[in-house]
Amino acid sequence: MKTTKALPPALRHLDVLAKLMDSKFRVPGTDIRFGLDALIGLVPGAGDLTTFGISGYMLWVMAQNGASGFVLARMILNVLIDTLVGAVPVLGDLFDVAFKSNTRNMRLMEQHYKEGRHNGSAWKVIIPVLLLLFLLIACIIYLVWMLLAWLWE
Repeated sequence: MKTTKALPPALRHLDVLAKLMDSKFRVPGTDIRFGLDALIGLVPGAGDLTTFGISGYMLWVMAQNGASGFVLARMILNVLIDTLVGAVPVLGDLFDVAFKSNTRNMRLMEQHYKEGRHNGSAWKVIIPVLLLLFLLIACIIYLVWMLLAWLWE
């Protein structure tokens, strides 16, 4: 059985920040929790950029405190999903309430740090993501080609 180490102060600070960003407030009469991520994200453009910057800062501190390439790749994927979907007006703000990427990333870091999980290379995450991006780009190119062929008929 692995011994449980206490998180370093920098990571404890990030845990507080993650809760502030994702679940500090509660909708009265419900169990629905949200944080500053959903509120700041209401400001078009600048709000999403700000929350992306905060998540980036958290990733940087986690990398400085021993996160493996694999866990960092998973965290980056969480932040990218949150940022891309969060940029969609209204739907993105509702998504921010549900997805909670900073809390997910803290959970990954705690599992990595305390339990020794999520070790190894980032390629386990990067290769499938690159393949999906390649397929998506290929589909877009095909659809544009078909659209252009249809327009010139």
